[in-house]
Amino acid sequence: MLYSEPRLKCSSIPERDPAGKADHVSAAEAHIQIALNGRNRLKNIFVGNLDFSTGEDELRELFGEYGQVDRVTIMTDRDTGRSRGFGFVEMANREDGDKAIAALNGTQVGGRTLNVNEARPKAERSGGTGRVRDQGARTRGGGRW
Repeated sequence: MLYSEPRLKCSSIPERDPAGKADHVSAAEAHIQIALNGRNRLKNIFVGNLDFSTGEDELRELFGEYGQVDRVTIMTDRDTGRSRGFGFVEMANREDGDKAIAALNGTQVGGRTLNVNEARPKAERSGGTGRVRDQGARTRGGGRW
């Protein structure tokens, strides 16, 4: 290791030390192992084009026909609290998630055709404000001209 990291006691993910004992694991190693195990078991599913009145319980019931649903989240507008028309369903088993995607993509729920796909990781965003600085007279409190 090039740097020092805290050690965690973890019986499910052993690490072999030079003496051959296996009882401690670094935090980074534990996180990687959990992520790898989770990659094989969990399925995170994007559900788009939802009717604004569709609730989490309705999605849980819909996807529950194909396997165990661990979590349902419908994204809402932070100012109004109103649904943004899409959400995510996390299923406990990848195969069940694949079955749900195949069966539910393109189906009608609440008068709308669902867009159901495997969720992609969220893209990293820059920390900027999104404003362009040099807009001349268009900026509030801009320059003299």
